[in-house]
Amino acid sequence: MKLDITTSIVHHLYHDNEGQFGLRLSPTELVDDVEVIALLEELNRVYNAKPAKGYANFVDELEVAEADETPADAPKFKLLLKQWLQQETSFIDFSHEVARLLKDEIAHYGFAESGFLMLSDFEQTGARYLLVSFLPVREGVMVQPDLSVDRAAQLDVTKLQLAARINLTEYQAKVENVDYISFIKGRAGRKVSDFFLDFLGCAERSNAKQSTESLVRTVQAFVGEEELPKEVAEQVRQEVYDYCGEQWQQGERVNIEALDERLQDKGAPSLRSYSESKEQELPDAFPADKTALRQLVRFQGQGGGLSVGFDQKMLGERVQYDPATDTLTITGTPPNLRDQLRRYYGLND
Repeated sequence: MKLDITTSIVHHLYHDNEGQFGLRLSPTELVDDVEVIALLEELNRVYNAKPAKGYANFVDELEVAEADETPADAPKFKLLLKQWLQQETSFIDFSHEVARLLKDEIAHYGFAESGFLMLSDFEQTGARYLLVSFLPVREGVMVQPDLSVDRAAQLDVTKLQLAARINLTEYQAKVENVDYISFIKGRAGRKVSDFFLDFLGCAERSNAKQSTESLVRTVQAFVGEEELPKEVAEQVRQEVYDYCGEQWQQGERVNIEALDERLQDKGAPSLRSYSESKEQELPDAFPADKTALRQLVRFQGQGGGLSVGFDQKMLGERVQYDPATDTLTITGTPPNLRDQLRRYYGLND
Protein backbone atom coordinates (compact mmCIF):
# COMPACT_ATOMS: atom_id res chain seq x y z
CA MET A 1 0.00 0.00 0.00
CA LYS A 2 1.46 3.33 -1.10
CA LEU A 3 2.96 5.61 1.53
CA ASP A 4 2.92 9.40 1.30
CA ILE A 5 6.19 10.18 3.08
CA THR A 6 6.52 13.59 4.72
CA THR A 7 9.97 13.22 6.28
CA SER A 8 12.30 10.67 7.85
CA ILE A 9 15.70 10.51 9.53
CA VAL A 10 18.20 7.92 10.78
CA HIS A 11 20.61 8.00 13.76
CA HIS A 12 23.26 5.43 14.70
CA LEU A 13 23.58 3.82 18.14
CA TYR A 14 26.74 1.75 18.51
CA HIS A 15 29.15 0.17 20.98
CA ASP A 16 32.40 2.09 21.44
CA ASN A 17 35.80 0.58 22.28
CA GLU A 18 34.99 0.63 26.00
CA GLY A 19 31.74 -1.29 25.58
CA GLN A 20 29.60 1.81 26.12
CA PHE A 21 26.88 2.96 23.77
CA GLY A 22 27.76 5.82 21.49
CA LEU A 23 25.41 7.98 19.44
CA ARG A 24 25.99 9.47 15.99
CA LEU A 25 23.32 11.98 15.05
CA SER A 26 22.35 12.84 11.50
CA PRO A 27 22.25 16.61 10.89
CA THR A 28 19.78 16.33 8.02
CA GLU A 29 16.61 14.52 7.05
CA LEU A 30 16.72 11.75 4.47
CA VAL A 31 16.12 12.65 0.86
CA ASP A 32 13.04 10.90 -0.49
CA ASP A 33 14.90 9.13 -3.30
CA VAL A 34 14.14 5.68 -4.69
CA GLU A 35 16.27 3.86 -2.11
CA VAL A 36 14.73 5.62 0.90
CA ILE A 37 11.18 5.11 -0.36
CA ALA A 38 11.91 1.43 -1.01
CA LEU A 39 13.34 1.07 2.52
CA LEU A 40 10.32 2.68 4.16
CA GLU A 41 7.86 0.62 2.12
CA GLU A 42 9.71 -2.58 3.03
CA LEU A 43 9.87 -1.53 6.67
CA ASN A 44 6.13 -0.84 6.68
CA ARG A 45 5.44 -4.18 4.97
CA VAL A 46 7.51 -6.09 7.53
CA TYR A 47 5.84 -4.22 10.38
CA ASN A 48 2.34 -4.96 9.09
CA ALA A 49 3.20 -8.64 8.59
CA LYS A 50 4.28 -9.13 12.21
CA PRO A 51 1.54 -11.35 13.69
CA ALA A 52 2.13 -10.44 17.35
CA LYS A 53 1.36 -6.79 18.05
CA GLY A 54 0.31 -4.96 21.15
CA TYR A 55 -1.77 -1.78 21.41
CA ALA A 56 -1.15 1.08 23.78
CA ASN A 57 -1.42 4.78 24.47
CA PHE A 58 0.69 7.25 26.40
CA VAL A 59 0.87 7.12 30.18
CA ASP A 60 -0.29 10.38 31.76
CA GLU A 61 1.16 12.24 34.72
CA LEU A 62 -1.33 10.78 37.20
CA GLU A 63 -0.42 7.21 36.28
CA VAL A 64 3.28 7.97 36.70
CA ALA A 65 2.65 9.61 40.07
CA GLU A 66 0.54 6.69 41.30
CA ALA A 67 3.24 4.22 40.30
CA ASP A 68 5.99 6.15 42.08
CA GLU A 69 3.79 7.64 44.83
CA THR A 70 5.41 11.01 44.10
CA PRO A 71 4.49 13.90 41.77
CA ALA A 72 5.75 13.32 38.26
CA ASP A 73 5.97 14.92 34.85
CA ALA A 74 4.56 13.40 31.68
CA PRO A 75 6.86 10.86 30.00
CA LYS A 76 9.65 12.62 28.09
CA PHE A 77 8.87 11.15 24.67
CA LYS A 78 5.29 12.40 24.94
CA LEU A 79 6.53 15.91 25.76
CA LEU A 80 8.97 15.87 22.85
CA LEU A 81 6.26 14.66 20.49
CA LYS A 82 3.89 17.39 21.67
CA GLN A 83 6.51 20.08 21.08
CA TRP A 84 7.16 18.84 17.56
CA LEU A 85 3.49 18.52 16.63
CA GLN A 86 2.87 22.05 17.92
CA GLN A 87 5.80 23.24 15.77
CA GLU A 88 7.77 24.40 18.79
CA THR A 89 10.75 22.43 17.51
CA SER A 90 11.90 21.03 14.18
CA PHE A 91 11.68 17.41 13.16
CA ILE A 92 15.49 17.16 13.24
CA ASP A 93 15.75 18.55 16.77
CA PHE A 94 12.87 16.34 17.87
CA SER A 95 14.62 13.27 16.45
CA HIS A 96 17.92 14.21 18.16
CA GLU A 97 16.25 14.39 21.56
CA VAL A 98 14.45 11.09 20.91
CA ALA A 99 17.76 9.44 19.97
CA ARG A 100 19.38 10.69 23.18
CA LEU A 101 16.43 9.39 25.16
CA LEU A 102 16.74 5.98 23.51
CA LYS A 103 20.49 5.91 24.25
CA ASP A 104 19.75 6.55 27.95
CA GLU A 105 17.10 3.79 28.02
CA ILE A 106 19.48 1.35 26.32
CA ALA A 107 22.13 2.06 28.93
CA HIS A 108 19.59 1.63 31.73
CA TYR A 109 18.35 -1.74 30.45
CA GLY A 110 21.76 -3.07 29.39
CA PHE A 111 20.57 -3.64 25.84
CA ALA A 112 23.38 -5.29 23.89
CA GLU A 113 22.56 -4.66 20.22
CA SER A 114 23.81 -1.87 17.98
CA GLY A 115 21.56 -0.48 15.27
CA PHE A 116 19.89 2.52 13.70
CA LEU A 117 17.00 4.55 15.05
CA MET A 118 14.67 5.55 12.23
CA LEU A 119 11.82 8.02 12.59
CA SER A 120 9.36 8.32 9.71
CA ASP A 121 6.43 10.71 9.37
CA PHE A 122 4.02 9.52 6.66
CA GLU A 123 0.39 9.26 5.62
CA GLN A 124 -1.50 6.13 4.64
CA THR A 125 -5.20 5.43 4.08
CA GLY A 126 -6.07 8.97 5.12
CA ALA A 127 -4.28 8.90 8.48
CA ARG A 128 -0.96 10.37 9.58
CA TYR A 129 1.56 8.13 11.33
CA LEU A 130 4.93 8.33 13.05
CA LEU A 131 6.91 5.09 12.81
CA VAL A 132 9.63 4.72 15.44
CA SER A 133 11.90 1.76 14.74
CA PHE A 134 15.26 0.43 15.85
CA LEU A 135 16.78 -1.32 12.84
CA PRO A 136 19.22 -4.17 13.52
CA VAL A 137 22.33 -4.68 11.40
CA ARG A 138 24.11 -7.73 10.07
CA GLU A 139 27.55 -8.26 8.63
CA GLY A 140 27.46 -8.65 4.85
CA VAL A 141 29.71 -8.55 1.82
CA MET A 142 29.61 -5.91 -0.91
CA VAL A 143 31.29 -5.66 -4.30
CA GLN A 144 32.84 -2.20 -4.65
CA PRO A 145 32.89 -0.15 -7.88
CA ASP A 146 36.46 -1.34 -8.53
CA LEU A 147 35.16 -4.96 -8.21
CA SER A 148 36.95 -5.52 -4.93
CA VAL A 149 35.04 -7.34 -2.19
CA ASP A 150 34.69 -5.84 1.30
CA ARG A 151 32.72 -6.60 4.43
CA ALA A 152 29.99 -4.08 5.23
CA ALA A 153 27.23 -3.61 7.76
CA GLN A 154 23.76 -3.95 6.25
CA LEU A 155 20.29 -3.22 7.61
CA ASP A 156 18.45 -6.41 8.56
CA VAL A 157 14.87 -5.17 8.25
CA THR A 158 13.40 -8.69 8.27
CA LYS A 159 14.66 -9.13 11.87
CA LEU A 160 12.81 -6.03 13.07
CA GLN A 161 11.76 -6.47 16.72
CA LEU A 162 11.70 -2.95 18.17
CA ALA A 163 9.16 -0.75 16.44
CA ALA A 164 6.03 1.22 17.25
CA ARG A 165 3.60 3.11 15.04
CA ILE A 166 1.75 6.11 16.43
CA ASN A 167 -1.48 7.13 14.72
CA LEU A 168 -0.99 10.89 14.97
CA THR A 169 -4.45 11.59 13.54
CA GLU A 170 -6.16 9.69 16.38
CA TYR A 171 -3.72 10.97 18.99
CA GLN A 172 -4.29 14.62 18.10
CA ALA A 173 -8.07 14.09 17.87
CA LYS A 174 -8.01 12.97 21.54
CA VAL A 175 -10.57 10.25 20.95
CA GLU A 176 -11.35 8.39 24.18
CA ASN A 177 -10.72 4.66 24.57
CA VAL A 178 -8.61 4.47 21.43
CA ASP A 179 -5.21 2.79 21.47
CA TYR A 180 -3.39 4.97 18.94
CA ILE A 181 -0.03 3.21 19.37
CA SER A 182 0.71 -0.24 17.99
CA PHE A 183 3.98 -2.04 18.66
CA ILE A 184 5.70 -5.34 17.93
CA LYS A 185 5.49 -7.74 20.82
CA GLY A 186 8.75 -9.41 21.79
CA ARG A 187 9.32 -13.11 21.29
CA ALA A 188 8.40 -15.46 24.14
CA GLY A 189 10.74 -15.09 27.09
CA ARG A 190 12.08 -11.70 25.99
CA LYS A 191 11.23 -8.29 27.39
CA VAL A 192 12.38 -6.18 24.46
CA SER A 193 8.89 -4.79 23.89
CA ASP A 194 8.70 -3.75 27.57
CA PHE A 195 11.93 -1.82 27.15
CA PHE A 196 10.58 -0.06 24.05
CA LEU A 197 7.31 0.81 25.80
CA ASP A 198 9.24 2.41 28.64
CA PHE A 199 11.27 4.40 26.12
CA LEU A 200 8.06 5.70 24.53
CA GLY A 201 6.34 6.22 27.88
CA CYS A 202 3.23 4.23 27.01
CA ALA A 203 1.34 1.27 28.42
CA GLU A 204 -0.47 -1.60 26.74
CA ARG A 205 -4.25 -1.28 27.02
CA SER A 206 -5.97 -3.64 24.56
CA ASN A 207 -5.35 -7.35 24.31
CA ALA A 208 -5.82 -8.21 20.64
CA LYS A 209 -5.69 -11.96 21.20
CA GLN A 210 -8.33 -12.01 23.92
CA SER A 211 -10.67 -9.71 21.97
CA THR A 212 -10.30 -11.79 18.79
CA GLU A 213 -10.83 -15.07 20.66
CA SER A 214 -13.99 -13.59 22.18
CA LEU A 215 -15.25 -12.69 18.70
CA VAL A 216 -14.45 -16.19 17.42
CA ARG A 217 -16.36 -17.82 20.29
CA THR A 218 -19.32 -15.52 19.70
CA VAL A 219 -19.39 -16.27 15.97
CA GLN A 220 -19.19 -20.04 16.54
CA ALA A 221 -22.06 -19.90 19.04
CA PHE A 222 -23.98 -17.54 16.75
CA VAL A 223 -23.97 -19.85 13.70
CA GLY A 224 -24.91 -22.80 15.95
CA GLU A 225 -27.72 -21.28 17.99
CA GLU A 226 -29.23 -19.41 15.03
CA GLU A 227 -29.42 -22.80 13.27
CA LEU A 228 -27.99 -21.40 10.07
CA PRO A 229 -27.72 -23.79 7.11
CA LYS A 230 -24.24 -25.24 6.73
CA GLU A 231 -23.50 -23.19 3.61
CA VAL A 232 -24.59 -19.95 5.31
CA ALA A 233 -22.64 -20.79 8.47
CA GLU A 234 -19.48 -21.36 6.42
CA GLN A 235 -20.08 -18.10 4.58
CA VAL A 236 -20.49 -16.20 7.87
CA ARG A 237 -17.25 -17.64 9.28
CA GLN A 238 -15.37 -16.86 6.08
CA GLU A 239 -16.77 -13.33 5.90
CA VAL A 240 -15.69 -12.61 9.49
CA TYR A 241 -12.26 -14.11 8.78
CA ASP A 242 -11.82 -12.10 5.57
CA TYR A 243 -12.95 -8.80 7.08
CA CYS A 244 -10.81 -9.14 10.20
CA GLY A 245 -7.84 -10.22 8.07
CA GLU A 246 -8.23 -7.16 5.86
CA GLN A 247 -8.30 -4.88 8.90
CA TRP A 248 -5.24 -6.61 10.38
CA GLN A 249 -3.32 -6.29 7.11
CA GLN A 250 -4.08 -2.57 6.92
CA GLY A 251 -3.27 -1.97 10.57
CA GLU A 252 -6.88 -0.97 11.25
CA ARG A 253 -9.23 -2.06 14.03
CA VAL A 254 -12.10 -4.47 13.66
CA ASN A 255 -15.32 -2.44 13.78
CA ILE A 256 -18.24 -4.57 14.99
CA GLU A 257 -20.87 -2.32 13.41
CA ALA A 258 -19.18 -2.50 9.99
CA LEU A 259 -18.75 -6.27 10.36
CA ASP A 260 -22.40 -6.70 11.33
CA GLU A 261 -23.50 -4.75 8.25
CA ARG A 262 -21.37 -6.94 5.99
CA LEU A 263 -22.88 -10.08 7.46
CA GLN A 264 -26.44 -8.80 7.11
CA ASP A 265 -25.71 -7.85 3.50
CA LYS A 266 -24.97 -11.56 3.00
CA GLY A 267 -28.37 -12.49 4.43
CA ALA A 268 -27.26 -13.42 7.95
CA PRO A 269 -29.01 -12.28 11.18
CA SER A 270 -27.45 -9.51 13.25
CA LEU A 271 -24.32 -10.65 15.11
CA ARG A 272 -24.40 -7.59 17.35
CA SER A 273 -28.03 -8.19 18.37
CA TYR A 274 -27.19 -11.80 19.13
CA SER A 275 -24.22 -10.91 21.35
CA GLU A 276 -26.25 -8.28 23.21
CA SER A 277 -29.10 -10.74 23.78
CA LYS A 278 -26.62 -13.17 25.35
CA GLU A 279 -25.11 -10.37 27.48
CA GLN A 280 -21.78 -11.02 25.79
CA GLU A 281 -21.34 -7.61 24.26
CA LEU A 282 -18.30 -7.24 22.02
CA PRO A 283 -16.12 -4.11 22.06
CA ASP A 284 -17.16 -1.55 19.45
CA ALA A 285 -13.67 -1.73 17.95
CA PHE A 286 -10.53 -3.67 18.69
CA PRO A 287 -7.32 -4.81 16.96
CA ALA A 288 -7.37 -8.28 15.43
CA ASP A 289 -4.98 -11.11 16.22
CA LYS A 290 -4.08 -13.09 13.09
CA THR A 291 -3.36 -16.38 14.86
CA ALA A 292 -6.64 -16.37 16.81
CA LEU A 293 -8.57 -15.67 13.60
CA ARG A 294 -7.58 -19.03 12.08
CA GLN A 295 -9.86 -20.78 14.55
CA LEU A 296 -12.79 -19.50 12.48
CA VAL A 297 -11.88 -21.51 9.40
CA ARG A 298 -9.48 -24.26 10.45
CA PHE A 299 -9.05 -27.03 12.97
CA GLN A 300 -5.46 -27.70 13.87
CA GLY A 301 -3.48 -29.22 16.70
CA GLN A 302 -0.40 -31.20 17.52
CA GLY A 303 0.98 -33.39 20.26
CA GLY A 304 2.41 -36.81 20.89
CA GLY A 305 4.25 -36.80 17.57
CA LEU A 306 1.07 -36.06 15.59
CA SER A 307 0.17 -32.83 13.79
CA VAL A 308 -3.25 -32.43 12.14
CA GLY A 309 -4.88 -29.49 10.40
CA PHE A 310 -7.79 -29.09 8.01
CA ASP A 311 -10.42 -26.57 6.88
CA GLN A 312 -13.55 -26.59 9.02
CA LYS A 313 -15.77 -27.08 5.95
CA MET A 314 -14.24 -30.55 5.51
CA LEU A 315 -15.68 -31.76 8.82
CA GLY A 316 -18.60 -34.04 8.07
CA GLU A 317 -17.39 -34.62 4.52
CA ARG A 318 -13.83 -35.86 3.98
CA VAL A 319 -13.18 -35.71 7.72
CA GLN A 320 -15.35 -37.48 10.29
CA TYR A 321 -15.00 -37.22 14.07
CA ASP A 322 -16.47 -39.62 16.63
CA PRO A 323 -16.49 -37.91 20.07
CA ALA A 324 -17.33 -41.21 21.83
CA THR A 325 -14.10 -42.87 20.73
CA ASP A 326 -12.08 -39.70 20.04
CA THR A 327 -11.46 -41.02 16.52
CA LEU A 328 -10.73 -38.88 13.47
CA THR A 329 -11.32 -40.53 10.09
CA ILE A 330 -9.84 -38.89 6.98
CA THR A 331 -10.94 -39.97 3.52
CA GLY A 332 -8.39 -39.08 0.87
CA THR A 333 -4.94 -37.99 1.99
CA PRO A 334 -2.90 -35.09 0.54
CA PRO A 335 -0.86 -36.23 -2.50
CA ASN A 336 2.55 -35.70 -0.90
CA LEU A 337 1.51 -37.64 2.23
CA ARG A 338 -0.04 -40.39 0.12
CA ASP A 339 3.20 -40.75 -1.90
CA GLN A 340 5.24 -41.07 1.30
CA LEU A 341 2.91 -43.73 2.69
CA ARG A 342 2.89 -45.71 -0.55
CA ARG A 343 6.68 -45.63 -0.72
CA TYR A 344 6.85 -46.82 2.89
CA TYR A 345 4.65 -49.81 2.06
CA GLY A 346 6.42 -50.42 -1.23
CA LEU A 347 3.29 -49.71 -3.28
CA ASN A 348 4.73 -47.16 -5.72
CA ASP A 349 4.43 -48.04 -9.40
